[in-house]
Amino acid sequence: MYILVTYDVDTISEKGQKRLRQVARICKDYGLRVQNSVFECEVTEAQYTVLKNELHTVMDDKLDSIRFYHLNKNKNHSIETLGRITSFDVNDTIIL
Repeated sequence: MYILVTYDVDTISEKGQKRLRQVARICKDYGLRVQNSVFECEVTEAQYTVLKNELHTVMDDKLDSIRFYHLNKNKNHSIETLGRITSFDVNDTIIL
């Protein structure tokens, strides 16, 4: 499967800066960095599960956000989020 992994790690504290380095190091093991906090990864289902578990163990659910964009051909695109939700559902009703 082809995925895009994006992350936003709170780096105000020293612990946050350490988490940021750990998240980047984990992502590097699975894919290619295309921007500072964006990795393109070609992984199997098993590798994807391990990747998510590894990232979930180092992140702070209340401060950090990691998003997985599934970009496979012939499939509906989907987005999965770990941690803090930082976006809205574009298919939902928006009142301005």
